Parts: sequence; C-alpha cells; structure tokens
Amino acid sequence: MLNLSAPDLTQHPPRSPRVRLGGYVHLPRLLDKARADAAGKLGEFHYNCPLDGHFFEFTGISHEVLLAEVKLGRSDTEMLAWVNARSKRGPSEIAAWSVWLTGHAPGGHEGHAWFGQELTRAPERRDIVTFFDLLDFDDYVSYGGKV
Repeated sequence: MLNLSAPDLTQHPPRSPRVRLGGYVHLPRLLDKARADAAGKLGEFHYNCPLDGHFFEFTGISHEVLLAEVKLGRSDTEMLAWVNARSKRGPSEIAAWSVWLTGHAPGGHEGHAWFGQELTRAPERRDIVTFFDLLDFDDYVSYGGKV
C-alpha cells in the first residue's frame, strides 16, 4: 500500500507531473518528492530539480521553506492552503502557468541534445515531446513497464 505521507520513491514513482492540486500542475509530484526526501526515500529522484524550480520561481516560495513545511506532516490540502497564502497568484495565473508548464520542452542545442539522448531508449516513440511526456515515460519504464 502506498503511503502518501512518506512515499518511498525507491519502490514507486511520484505522481505524474500532469496531476493538479489547486490548479497547479506538478505540485503533487513536488510534494511526493519533498516528502520522500524528508523520509530519506527519494531514490533516483531529485528534489529541487529544474522543473521544481519553475514552481518555486512562479510562486516565490523557496525550496528550503517548502521542504521545512512538508516536514511538519501537512496533508496535500494543508500544503495547498499554505502555498496559496504565500504565493498570491490568482486562479487565471495558475491556469495559464500550468498550461505553459505542461507544454514545456527543451530549448536550445544542449537541451535538445539531452532530450534526444533520453529518447534513444524508445526510438520508435513519436509521442514524447514535452518534459511531462518524458517524465511519465521514464517513471513507467523505471518501475518495470515495457518500452
């Protein structure tokens, strides 16, 4: 059984970045990684990765402060209320940012080169074009799914 209050990311992936909480894409995944980090069960995942950084930049919340709040054992609902009290972003801004992040893809030569290298694991796949697509694919195959 999954323990969402202290997920073990060595045994299962965090939630998909597409899952929303309060309109924010990626927030449930970010909370899973923060909780796993606090529990020492982060595995191969990284808390405060560049994708996490987009959330922190958008909300104005630092990764250290969010992690400290997560360590208090707050639920998703409590964490959303906490984020909303600090970020002051309105629903339309959150919706627009979430659409933007969902479609986020590599930019520049280095980003495209790295992304292309990641795709060599599944060269026949033409549906992996965004970071969210790549994360969902990687989570699936990393935990036993077939390419």
